[in-house]
Order: sequence, then C-alpha cells, then structure tokens
Amino acid sequence: MKSCPEDKGFAFLCAPDGAILQVIRGELAPSVPLPPGATIMDLMEKASVSKTRLFLAALNERQAAFDWELTMVVAGQTAPMHFAGAEHDGKLLIVAARSSSGLAQLHDELMSINNELTNALRAALKELNRQNRQETLRDSRLYDDLSRLNNELANLQREMARKNAELGKLNEEKNRFLGMAAHDLRSPLGVILTYAEFLETEAAAVLNEEQREFVATIKDISEFMLRMVTDLLDVSAIEAGQLKLDRQPADLGPLILRNVTLNRVLASRKEIAVELAPIPALPPIPLDAGKIEQVLNNLLSNAVKFSHRGSTVQVRLSGADGFVTVAVRDEGQGLPAADLPKLFKPFSKTSIRSTGGEQSAGLGLAIVRRIIEGHGGRVWVESKMGMGSTFLFTLPVSAANSATAASPITTP
Repeated sequence: MKSCPEDKGFAFLCAPDGAILQVIRGELAPSVPLPPGATIMDLMEKASVSKTRLFLAALNERQAAFDWELTMVVAGQTAPMHFAGAEHDGKLLIVAARSSSGLAQLHDELMSINNELTNALRAALKELNRQNRQETLRDSRLYDDLSRLNNELANLQREMARKNAELGKLNEEKNRFLGMAAHDLRSPLGVILTYAEFLETEAAAVLNEEQREFVATIKDISEFMLRMVTDLLDVSAIEAGQLKLDRQPADLGPLILRNVTLNRVLASRKEIAVELAPIPALPPIPLDAGKIEQVLNNLLSNAVKFSHRGSTVQVRLSGADGFVTVAVRDEGQGLPAADLPKLFKPFSKTSIRSTGGEQSAGLGLAIVRRIIEGHGGRVWVESKMGMGSTFLFTLPVSAANSATAASPITTP
C-alpha cells in the first residue's frame, strides 16, 4: 500500500531521555535546524509535552510502543501525529506519520532497513570471528616459534659462556707463555746490547767503516728487541692483573726534567729540539716514579720518532682542579681521525710511519694507558693531519681526586 503525501512522516534516533541524536527520515521534520541538545519534547505542542514524556517512559520500560497520538508543531502549525518506537542498541528509534496507515508503512520500511543492517552486522561479526580464529592460530604459531627461538638463544648463551671460560683459560696460558718467553729472552738480548755498545765505543778505532755499520745495526736491533721484550713482560703482567704500583709522594717537576734531558740525546740525532716550559710550583703527588718515567719516556720517544728533522717537541706541566696535566706536543705528521681509537690498544698500528725508519711493536701506548689509569688519571690525544699531535695525561694530586674508570681514553 502506497501512502499518500500526507502520510509522509519522520524518524529520529534518540537517547533514552528523548535527546535527538540523528534525523533518519524527515519529510515533515521542522524546517529550522535543530539546536544541539534538542529533545523530542521541543518539537511538541505544549499540551502534548507531558504525554510525550509518558510515551518515552513506556518505550524505555517495554522496549516498544505503537500508535501513540501526539500533537507536534510542523511549519508553525500544530498537527496530530501517530508515534511508534522501539529500543535499538541502547537508543530509541522513534517514527511518526499523520495517519496510522502511514505510520505502519513507515515503521515497516524502517524495520526492513533495520533487518538489513542486522543481517549485515551478523555477517560482519561472523567474518570478524573467523579472522579472530585465524589470528589466534597465527598467535599460537608465533608463540611456538618464539619459544623455540628463546630455547635456542638460551642454549647459545650457555655455549658462549662455556667458550668464554675456555678462552679465559687460554688467555691466561698465553700471558704465562709470553711472560716466560720474554723473561728468558731479556737476559741474552741484554748481553748482545752490552757487547755491541762495547764494540761501538772501545773497538771503534780498529774497525773499518763497514764493520762499524754492522755494530751499529746490531746495537739498534738489540735495543729494539729488548724494548719489545720489556713491553711484552709489562703487557703480560697488566693483562694478568699484576700491575703493581708503588705510589709514594714525589715531585713531578724534576722527574719530567730528567726524562726531557735523556730524550734530548735521542732527539739530537734527528736535529729535533725538546723544549720544556717553565715548571710551576706543585705539591708532591702520590705516584710510582719508575712507572711514570716509563710513560714520559714512551711519549717523548714517540714524539721524536714521528717528528720531522729540524722540528720541535714541547713539554708542558700544569695543575688545576686537583689534577696535574702533562702535555707532549710535536710538530709531526698528525693523525687521521680514524686512527685515534686504535692508539691505546695493544699491538695496534696506525697509518702514519715514523720519519726515521724507527720500529715499534705497538705496545707502548697501551702500557701508558694502563699505568695512568692505575694511578686514577686518564690519557688522550689531540691531533689533526699535518698539524702535529699532543698527547696529554692527568694524575690526581691526592687519592680522593682519582678519575672514574669510565673516563674516556681518547678524544678526537
């Protein structure tokens, strides 16, 4: 049955208190837009407001109401309307038409739409449940895979711990062997060096030029090997945790002056000047004098080794904030940034070569680092290619000022 024009009506989706949430159909709806928060009572003629509240109460209580006659205002005119409604998903679906037949048809149309929406919703829920089951299955498989991988990781960690223990034992054996070998080599190398020095000084007059060159070569090689053996002994002791420091209060100034004086002899062979800046007055500090002389000798000999003939090496001592700082600056080749992290590691070699063909085992700076850190200080280098290098180390004036173990070893 088709409705006549006057049967046309409207449909609202409302909250339980009658607040209009959505206009679903509105052939007879007010021409003026509804203000926010408007209720269905706002559309009614004043005499029908109370009855409208009763309609809402019955609808909320019974979840359905049909063929209530209420008078509303349409285009400024009062018009009797037939109302029906039903509860839908916590909201109220309210329809109205001028006649009962129009109301029934409008209600049937909305119910048809509602059925279609319900069927679509059921289909969507069914699909969602299917997807959820698939997701659950995938999650179960993923959990199984993760459990398996976790077990494999645990097994690898146990194997790694076992290998680390084996490596630790092998490392101890290696250090013990290096220590024994270096100790056994040091004595005969010392004898060779002593005889070479004797021949160079006492027998020079009876040797020809070629023989003197042979003696000089023997002396240089034996000196290098003796230094390398001594460094190996030091590294073996350090890695075995046997670095022993006899720290006694000492004046660092005279100690530096003595090492500068000794290294000037080596530097003079390459016509390199070693300059010492005026030494400030500093209090005695606790240090192992022999180990600090080893540090100074290494830094000064390195500066000479990598400096050009005719250049200058400068040594500076200063004190501030509870620490003394020693700086050894050369005018040599400088270091590329990529080489800086290698400097203080055992057996590391940089891309820069010595200017006079001097040899190095790559252990000196690693020993320097361990000695300085053992004193509670730190060591680092500042260098740029073509602009020379400055090696610096600090020592605490007292034990309370010792640097933390996390202090950086190098800074670019």
